[in-house]
Amino acid sequence: MQISEILKEIEHFAPKTYQESYDNSGVQLGDIGQKCTGVLSTLDITEEVIREAIEKNCNLIVAHHPLIFSGLKNLTGKNYVERCVIKAIQNNIVLYAAHTNFDNVFHGVNARISDKLGLINTTILSPMSHKLYKLYSYAPKELVVQIKEALFAAGAGKIGNYSECSFETSGHGSFKPNEHAQPFIGQTGGKRECVDEVKFEVMVPEHLKYAIINTLKKAHPYEEVAYELIALENSHQELGAGMIGELAKEMEVTAFLELIKKQFKVECIRHTKLVKTTVKRIAVCGGSGSFLLKEAKNKDADVFITADFKYHQFFDADNKIVIADIGHFESEQFTKEIFIEIITKKFSNFAVYLSQIKTNPINYYI
Repeated sequence: MQISEILKEIEHFAPKTYQESYDNSGVQLGDIGQKCTGVLSTLDITEEVIREAIEKNCNLIVAHHPLIFSGLKNLTGKNYVERCVIKAIQNNIVLYAAHTNFDNVFHGVNARISDKLGLINTTILSPMSHKLYKLYSYAPKELVVQIKEALFAAGAGKIGNYSECSFETSGHGSFKPNEHAQPFIGQTGGKRECVDEVKFEVMVPEHLKYAIINTLKKAHPYEEVAYELIALENSHQELGAGMIGELAKEMEVTAFLELIKKQFKVECIRHTKLVKTTVKRIAVCGGSGSFLLKEAKNKDADVFITADFKYHQFFDADNKIVIADIGHFESEQFTKEIFIEIITKKFSNFAVYLSQIKTNPINYYI
């Protein structure tokens, strides 16, 4: 099987179009057309991880954090990034990263954190906007059903927990074919036609808009398909940063901090004043999540679990919420499990390994 087939499954789960503008998710280097000999899943790509991939005969490394964030002007091996690139090229290893697109999809990084804590009734903490479109088109009444079925199969018409959503209005469409036309109704170069038509509309997610337009054109009987694709400001409730949910039962705040230490194997938790005696409503964000503190407070979270808070940012809790900074690596360490599950679900009996290298660059002296 080709490496490209594996990457296609990962991008089906977390389309690259949903990565942040500063990010560099996707293929970092290598020939994805080659046959895959094995996959190594990791949080970070380091020299040790490259060696592990070589030992396990893996020519594909999938990571959460991109090795290459900006352009490389030369490759002399002066730092670990360049040395990793050189070693990967020498051993024909493909490097692939799924970073903020993995953060932003509903079942991604933050869902995994929520699962480890046993959170229920989870929703996106800060949903993305401008990621949805409304598609309008027109067709004879007797053909609308089959066209919509094709659109639904292509991924159109999904709103939250509902699928195959659409709306229709009836009206009259007119057109006059010229001498070059091949009309479905009427004659080439004929008179103006007036047809009873149905205007139908469906929601379209950004990553599928081109595929859905192509599906519409293939399924539609008209030579020239009239349609409109309108960008919406609506929030996409299954895309965005962070997640918020509830504990099944209220817990003492210190007991909850102990749960965090146990589940995430953290050696210490940096936290603000324990202004809550008991906690139930929990917000989370894998990696650097300080930008979501205001949203967590606005949504009445008792605790906000994330990483990389700076000294003065802790003051912003303002005695209204408990910030629990558990560390960047610690908050995202289970992301590599998601890669394994995506790949093994689709490709059984295939060599897929969870990296045994602890790539956390931060150590604690206790």
